[in-house]
Amino acid sequence: MLEKELQNAGLSERESKIYLACLEVGEASVANLAKKTDTKRTTVYLLVGSLQEKGLIGMVKRGKKTLYVAEDPRKIAEKMEQKKIAIERIVPELMSMASHSEKKPKIKYFEGRRAVEEVYLDTLFYPDQEVLAWFPAELTEQDKEFFNNFYIKKRLKNKIWIRAIASKTSDMQDYFKRDDSELRKTKLVSRDMLDLEVGIILYGKRKVGIISYNEGMGLVVEGEKIYRSLRNIFELVWNIFPENKDVGIKSRETSS
Repeated sequence: MLEKELQNAGLSERESKIYLACLEVGEASVANLAKKTDTKRTTVYLLVGSLQEKGLIGMVKRGKKTLYVAEDPRKIAEKMEQKKIAIERIVPELMSMASHSEKKPKIKYFEGRRAVEEVYLDTLFYPDQEVLAWFPAELTEQDKEFFNNFYIKKRLKNKIWIRAIASKTSDMQDYFKRDDSELRKTKLVSRDMLDLEVGIILYGKRKVGIISYNEGMGLVVEGEKIYRSLRNIFELVWNIFPENKDVGIKSRETSS
């Protein structure tokens, strides 16, 4: 979990391992770090150098030995704050440049283990807004961990509401039960009427995210006309289905 948080803070996966190993050991040689992290020595030399440049690892001499020691973890927070301030200074100019670009749709494609996370993390840049979502019938364990342990907390902090339409599965019923405490309103639909294998989210007043959870693929399309068209479809579907009073109600399900 710590490795993942360090990666969110800007370190690579291997840099995170080396930094945590240094922090745990206190003072360590390249050989010690290589053994502890199961990494080649030549690679450790490169990673240590990278961490030194970032000011996260220091070097000390003990006789003929060169040892490395992790700097105060608070430096990570300080550096992130410095980066944030630097970026905030140039955001107005960047936005001005973006406003002069062509109005044609822009597409970003993500693939791999963090594809789902990349799409959802983009929604956090739009605080105090509403996200419209079609949720897939099932989530992977990795995605559940991301949503429950990270994304939902950040979304709540940014005061981002969600209206969602989802299949009535055990996964989605669990989320439905927590709607009130998680700034969300969900309408559950019987799986025979709605059985999505991908998720679709509308956010930022012009962005559409399409996520294939099991395949590890994500797509973000930025375009006002595409966004407005899909939003109209969402509102149409939303108004068709009644609200669920509780998860025990069979909303439009066929009775047996």
